[in-house]
Amino acid sequence: MHFIEPFFRWRGEYIASEDVRSPFYGREYSEFEYHHRVYNFVIHPQWDEFGSTTLYMKILYVDYETGSCILEFIGEWNDTIENDIMTLKSNVLNPLIEEGINRFVLIFENVLNFHYSDDCYYEEWYEDIEDGWIAAVNIHSHVSKELQRIQIDSYVAIGGELDELDWRTFKPHHFIQKVDQIVTHRLA
Repeated sequence: MHFIEPFFRWRGEYIASEDVRSPFYGREYSEFEYHHRVYNFVIHPQWDEFGSTTLYMKILYVDYETGSCILEFIGEWNDTIENDIMTLKSNVLNPLIEEGINRFVLIFENVLNFHYSDDCYYEEWYEDIEDGWIAAVNIHSHVSKELQRIQIDSYVAIGGELDELDWRTFKPHHFIQKVDQIVTHRLA
């Protein structure tokens, strides 16, 4: 797992550690010291820790003018034991929402498992963004089934075209536009 880096080709357009409005502003990274782990597996040091011991993330892009952001995740999303959604909501999502972000693209291809508790924080997140949306991209089928089982798909758009996006080929603003088209089409 230590070879899996957060997507870096958009760093010319956005770097969370250099954005004074980002919850990760001022973070410093090492290319040589590997100290984050998902269980017994060391992960690349470029991933950001936000309070979970099994889930890490990277804010790949934020556009404050359009209220959009792209978040990439790695690890196990565990709401049962770790309450990852509460930690994520408190430490990352709320600060972004306070800055006007209401459209969230979540890249799930490196989320290996999902363990649910309830949907309260997902519902709260959805209510906090009023005219916005939350969409998860490229979810493993077993993770998607768990999300659907407790009806998180009521708050987060998943499946269909969203699981077939070759998102790395897009510029970040075009990727957000593509996801927006898919989500808006579903809502219509």
